[in-house]
Amino acid sequence: MTSSTMTQQSLRTMQATLVDRERLQHQATSQRAFRTPSEDPAAAATTLGVHGDQSRTAQYARNLSDGLAWVTTVDTALGASTDLLNRARDLTAQGANSGALSPTARESIAQELETISAELLARANTTVLGRSVFAGTSDAAVAFETGTFAFNGAAGDGVQRRISDNETVRVDFDGAQAFGAGADSAFALLNDIAAELRSGANVGARLGDIDDRLKEVISARGATGARQVQIERGMSQNLSVSTDLEARRVEVENVDSLEVLVRLQSAELVFQSALQVTARSLQTNLMEFLR
Repeated sequence: MTSSTMTQQSLRTMQATLVDRERLQHQATSQRAFRTPSEDPAAAATTLGVHGDQSRTAQYARNLSDGLAWVTTVDTALGASTDLLNRARDLTAQGANSGALSPTARESIAQELETISAELLARANTTVLGRSVFAGTSDAAVAFETGTFAFNGAAGDGVQRRISDNETVRVDFDGAQAFGAGADSAFALLNDIAAELRSGANVGARLGDIDDRLKEVISARGATGARQVQIERGMSQNLSVSTDLEARRVEVENVDSLEVLVRLQSAELVFQSALQVTARSLQTNLMEFLR
């Protein structure tokens, strides 16, 4: 073996040691097990799959958050509507006792019923970020028109949010189902009762009409509550999946800092030893140099 061969072999050994040390230094600073897929193809493929699952899970988390905002808004509006209709029922019951009421008292009840009708219409036109929560997929500014109480909602399945690979949930509610529409709406009903009170008619028969509308609103709130529970359950499951995916990513993609530091120190010792051994073994005298 010639001196040239020994020199080349020593240089290759030192270069390999330098490469290993540089790789360990990168792992120590970046906390990543590899820089390019070629360093560990199997781990890189697993990491890409985990990152894809994490992106999908993050999108579901955004859908769940948005869906919860919708159903919470619907539930709040329906809860307020229930209170308004209950108050309207009490007022109608008072107005039904026509013999004990003066025209002034009947007018006062009629005015309050009209006010409740307007408030109920405002609740039915509740929006989230400019979108009506009772008009389905319609892009109309309001679910119900003022005056005519015409319903602007779009027929169909309503506003859906995908919350997992195999699960979607409706986050709006059909306003026509809850409040009625046009002349058959709860708003028109209260205005009609107010007009009948002013005319001196007995409004006792209207109590059943209010009860029917109350049942629809309460039923709508129950359905919305079930969807809210579904979304909250989905949020819990999504968080669990997200935590598991992050644990998998860390296991494959990250390194053990203590282990890397120990290996880096070992590589440094190996490199220093290689330098010393090479310096001693490749001492060239004048005759070898002249050759």
